[in-house]
Amino acid sequence: MSTEIFVVLMAALVLDRIVGDPEWLWRRLPHPVVLFGTMIGWCDRTFNRKRLGGDALRISGVLTIAGLLLWSLVCGWLLHRLFVQIGLFGWVLETIVVAVFLAQKSLADHVLQVAAGLRSGGLEGGRKAVAMIVGRDPETLDEPAVCRAAIESLAENFSDGVVAPAFWYALLGLPGLLAYKMLNTADSMIGHKSPKYLHFGWASARLDDLANIPAARLSILLIAAGAAIISGRRAARNALGTALRDHGLHRSPNSGWPEAAMAGALDVQLAGPRIYSGTLVHEPMIHGAGRPVATAGDVQSGVSIFYGACMTLAVLVALAAAIASIV
Repeated sequence: MSTEIFVVLMAALVLDRIVGDPEWLWRRLPHPVVLFGTMIGWCDRTFNRKRLGGDALRISGVLTIAGLLLWSLVCGWLLHRLFVQIGLFGWVLETIVVAVFLAQKSLADHVLQVAAGLRSGGLEGGRKAVAMIVGRDPETLDEPAVCRAAIESLAENFSDGVVAPAFWYALLGLPGLLAYKMLNTADSMIGHKSPKYLHFGWASARLDDLANIPAARLSILLIAAGAAIISGRRAARNALGTALRDHGLHRSPNSGWPEAAMAGALDVQLAGPRIYSGTLVHEPMIHGAGRPVATAGDVQSGVSIFYGACMTLAVLVALAAAIASIV
């Protein structure tokens, strides 16, 4: 890992924290993730054919995600080579590209809109805001459930929207970052266990699980650090202890880590039964000893801890840059 990689990543984290995803820009230009989604959608329509059997669909899905990842790796390598050729301005461009694939400010803004919606528009305002960031049926949620959904989304997306992109960029540069974002987008689009994607999306879902293992574990340390900054050492210990104890209660092998850490940091119960597309999904409560009722204040506190965790990540990257420059 070169010093330049860490310097670019640190600058990108700062840039994303300040600027986020400017709406005026993405109203005029397609976001790269939207382009990834367009490619994945075309592959889905072209290669996910009903007439194929389960084994053939699984092979088709493996070849599809392999091709998409290879394309992402090549594009990342070509972009990096282009940026290197144009010197300092190239490193500035790479910083901007990396910042585009991070989600600190945009994630926090969307989650804070849930708290604002509850306060200004009551339950309907909260439901409308939370529907923008979660997949569960908003009309089935009462106010505590709306708050839990927002906090869970904040914790989960901290791992796969901030920590994981930073990790894969630090490890493999732009090729690693683009490949991770392509994989993560594919998982969100075709990695479901619905009849249509059970076989075709199998490889995307399993690879995404593997790719998120490091970030999910690292995220609990960062959330604990954010909790220590905002709420003190006791909250940090609760975050770590709850994550280590309750992460396995979540259906996802990775999402349970940051969600349990955030539950412990806020001392509030998360997860539990919820409804997706009219189907009731039974899950145990994470941090069952915590407060049973989440509030808009908990949502705001969660965002504060999230920003503390993001700041800790930026400091660690800056330290890694300093160490790399010496070595």
